[in-house]
Order: sequence, then structure tokens, then C-alpha cells
Amino acid sequence: MATANRNLSEYIKEEIPNGADFRIGIVVSEWNPDITLNLLEGAKTALTDNGVKEENIAIRFVPGAFELPLGAQFFCEKGKVDGVITIGVVIQGETKHFDFVCDGATQGIKDVNLKYNTPVAFCLLTDNNIQQSIDRSGGKHGNKGIECAIACMKMIALKKSF
Repeated sequence: MATANRNLSEYIKEEIPNGADFRIGIVVSEWNPDITLNLLEGAKTALTDNGVKEENIAIRFVPGAFELPLGAQFFCEKGKVDGVITIGVVIQGETKHFDFVCDGATQGIKDVNLKYNTPVAFCLLTDNNIQQSIDRSGGKHGNKGIECAIACMKMIALKKSF
């Protein structure tokens, strides 16, 4: 397993673009709030630690993971953000619902990236159980919210470099 006994949220601050001029939208699923709110805090902390002004971070909530792409699209349509972070978690259950939600959210987020030519970071945990989600939202594997915030900032800087 790629994350076994590793905290993947550590980064070298000097390698991260200064986000002082970045405007970032964050779309957060209301489902599994114990996990998604931890991911949100990780993302916000990483953004502000790397120069993004709090007033340049807009946060909106959607009912669940399946609604993340449309929430991201709303941000992109307004044209007032340089990038979007989508935050959610889907935990495997006893039915195929998990597969449909994961696939729909994943493909939808990818489509918004390409349709609007805007970085949309993918912070959707797709775990087999709640412990895996805990481990990835501030536990032994770090906080995927941090990783996605850093990825979003890097992609914004890349876009601005062209």
C-alpha cells in the first residue's frame, strides 16, 4: 500500500508558490462531517500558511460527494476563482452505491477541470472503512486536505506561467 506508515501531507514550503494573489473556492460535502471538516481545516491551513488571504478563500457546502462537481462548476462559472478544491468522503458499504457515487464524482470533477480550464483539486476520500478516512483526515497518513490545497496552488501557478 502506497500510504503504509507514511504521512504524505509533509511538504517543503520553499517549493510552494506564494498564494498572495490566489482566489480559491472550496466545495465541501456535508456527508461524514467528522471527516470532511478535518479535511477542510487542513486545506485552509495549508492555503493560509502559503500566503492565500482568508478573504480570498470562499467555502460552500453541498449535500454529498455526488454534488461536488456541480458545486465546483458554480465557482468556475462565476470566474472569480483561480482554482477550486473539492472535499468529500465516500465509505464502502454493502451495495454498489459506493461505486456509482465515486465514479460520478470523479468523472464530474475531471470534467469541470477540463471544461473551465481551471484547476479543480480532487480531495475525495474513497475508503473501505471509517478508520481509513480518519487516518487520511489528520491521522497517521496526514491530511489529504493539505495535499489537495498544495496541488491546487501548484496548478494555479502553472497555469499563470503560460
